[in-house]
Amino acid sequence: MLVLSRKPGEAIRIGDDIEISVIEVRGDTVRIGINAPRTVPVFRMELLAEVAKTNLESVKAAPQAMDVLKTLLRREGDSNGGDPK
Repeated sequence: MLVLSRKPGEAIRIGDDIEISVIEVRGDTVRIGINAPRTVPVFRMELLAEVAKTNLESVKAAPQAMDVLKTLLRREGDSNGGDPK
């Protein structure tokens, strides 16, 4: 990992088309600006972590959901004379 010190108004460039600028430093908060092509995804890490956590919880719940769905389909099939449609 490259660690740099920058002051407000200063920037770094990544490759030919990504620029990260320090906009403001206020206490322990740093505001940055990111100028990148629209084809380059830019995400906040805490949001990616939350999505990953939610996806993991969904996968854990999936077997239980499948059991419920199977039970419902069986009941539906019983009420239609054995035809699950």
